[in-house]
Amino acid sequence: MRAEMISRRMAAAGLALALIASAAVAADDKKDAPSAAQTLEQLLDQTRNARAREAEANKAREARFISERNRQAEMLSQAKAEKSAQERRAADLGKKFDGNEKKLTELQAVLDAKGGNLGELFGSVRQVAGDVSSVLFNSMITARYTDRDEFVSKLSQTKSLPSIEELEKLWFEMQREMTETGRTARFTAKVVLPDGTAEEREVVTVGPFTAVSDGRFLNYLTTEKALAEQPRQPDDFLSLADDMGDADEGVVGAVVDPTRGILLSLYQQRPNMVERISQGHAVGYLILLMGLVATIMSVYQFRFLTGIKKAVGEQLKSLDRPSTDNPLGRVLATFKGDPKMIEEDAEVVELRISEAVMREVPVLERFQGFLRLVVAAGPLFGLIGTVIGMIITFQSITESGSGDPRLMATGISQAMIATVLGLGISIPFLFVNAALQSLSRGIVQILDEQSTGLLAEHIERKRGRA
Repeated sequence: MRAEMISRRMAAAGLALALIASAAVAADDKKDAPSAAQTLEQLLDQTRNARAREAEANKAREARFISERNRQAEMLSQAKAEKSAQERRAADLGKKFDGNEKKLTELQAVLDAKGGNLGELFGSVRQVAGDVSSVLFNSMITARYTDRDEFVSKLSQTKSLPSIEELEKLWFEMQREMTETGRTARFTAKVVLPDGTAEEREVVTVGPFTAVSDGRFLNYLTTEKALAEQPRQPDDFLSLADDMGDADEGVVGAVVDPTRGILLSLYQQRPNMVERISQGHAVGYLILLMGLVATIMSVYQFRFLTGIKKAVGEQLKSLDRPSTDNPLGRVLATFKGDPKMIEEDAEVVELRISEAVMREVPVLERFQGFLRLVVAAGPLFGLIGTVIGMIITFQSITESGSGDPRLMATGISQAMIATVLGLGISIPFLFVNAALQSLSRGIVQILDEQSTGLLAEHIERKRGRA
């Protein structure tokens, strides 16, 4: 029994050793692993084989490590050799660099000695080219010679001494700019229309100041190097633009803007008459309505008084034949032609004459009261518009401050336009009313003179009969 127990324990220990050995080499020979041992002899063989395979693997690994160590040693040797070679090369290059630096210093000294004032010339050329480039970039003449600006701009940024040809070309462009500044030219160029399209047109330029095409003024687009028709044209000068475009020779009037378009652009931004009137808003329209009514009345009454004065003049030539188509004839007809109307009492006759004259006066002096009202009310309405405009101005200052004057322009425009409109109708109608009063008073004076003469004639007849 005891021997059997010992055998069983040895079998179990051998089986455990076999499992440990098989686990150690499982990764290397997993596919070739033997089947499970059935007896102790098989287990012993498997253990022996596993130890043999492990020994072979260790030998192979050791050989690989040795080979790798030798290769690393060889590479280290090569690296050290390369380092030594590079250090020697660096030392040689350093010596060459120092030699080149010394040589460059010597050559620079020789160059400076031989160059003389060429360094100052180089700086002057760059400065002059920069100034000329700015002038040519903004010059309207560049629309005709489009390639010159690029050359001068490149010369102003060069880092090398310019050649004789470049200096001559720079001088030529400067001379051409000065020459073309005093000339009037006609040529064909691309013109950009207000809608963004471009077309070839005949252009007339007055130096670099003014350009016109088809009776329209043009602006110069510096970035496009092209001329563009101005969206808003100065109406006061369009006739001059037509004359410039149609002229072939001789002397014609022209618009010359010494600021090369700035003043003309500012002039074009001025509002026209309709826009200025609209700035007066409701007060301005009311003043204009009042002025329109007064104008209609004045024209009507002036024509009426002119006709009456002419008819009275004709009646003065024939006082013995009074006509009822004029005031004087109606006054004369009051006492002539019908003896029954002649009163014996001189006072009654005088009253009749005054009545006839006063009957004609209202028609002769009509509308003058309204015109006096317009003369007095015009400045008052203008004052109302001024006060409203100043209120708007102060409101703009309160909301946004006074940093930008354009924010206050609306209120100031309304204030000034209302004042101008009020005075604009008051002053003219002051003279118109005076003229109408002069006409009516002249006619009334004729009526008074003739009626007084009629009264004197009646008194003389009465005394003659006495």
